[in-house]
Amino acid sequence: MTARDLVAPDPIRAGEVWLVGAGPGDPDLLTRKAERLIAAADVVFYDALVGPGVLGLIPAATETVGVGKRSGRHSKAQGSINDLLLEAAKAGKRVVRLKGGDPSIFGRSAEEMDHLAAAGVPVRICPGITTASAAAASGLASLTLRGRARGVTFVTAHLKAGEPLKLDWETLARPGGTLAVYMGRTAAGEIARSLIAAGRDPDTPVMIAVNVSLPDERLIRGRLSALSFLVATISDDDPTLLLIGEAVEARHDVAAIPQGMVGAIA
Repeated sequence: MTARDLVAPDPIRAGEVWLVGAGPGDPDLLTRKAERLIAAADVVFYDALVGPGVLGLIPAATETVGVGKRSGRHSKAQGSINDLLLEAAKAGKRVVRLKGGDPSIFGRSAEEMDHLAAAGVPVRICPGITTASAAAASGLASLTLRGRARGVTFVTAHLKAGEPLKLDWETLARPGGTLAVYMGRTAAGEIARSLIAAGRDPDTPVMIAVNVSLPDERLIRGRLSALSFLVATISDDDPTLLLIGEAVEARHDVAAIPQGMVGAIA
């Protein structure tokens, strides 16, 4: 008996929906369960942030539907996505909803689950590697640090047009933790000013991760006070994560960083 024989299969039943985490983009970071589910699906609804290598794993005969939202350009409203998932499940299809990163971290999974459950459609979740974990790994950093960073806080800076960024800045500014800001490029200046005004040290280390785990990944390091300047060269279309805190400060010689990344570290 092999190790594979000991792993229970995760087939998708007809009329069932799986919310599947696609990870940060690199297909090598996809879980084995996610790969099996993708291979078994009749239809895959995928986000814009799902990496091309992951999309390449979808069998040619499988129906694919892009439902991505990116930089304010929404191909589908969330309500329409909910209805599409329900329609496919009611038609007896085996449905995969493929989401970048982990479905439970800013993936709107609760909205989709509630909509499906209200119609009696079974739904399950396959977790994925979230971008913050992948970014820390790429930068040879840690999200926690004994004695200095005892926790990690995940927030999103994604807002509707004209909506102010309302966060608990006093709580976020407290030392002793790492702050991971998803979709934070546009609001980087406001984030830095608000954290510093609430008491966070302007010299707090930051790491900006762009296109995490993909061939064109960029990691930019600096200080909180320079955050607005550091993001100035990042394109609107490049997915960007901000990591703020003592734990993400560089602690390794550049020689230890993979060769393809040396020029990307500032």
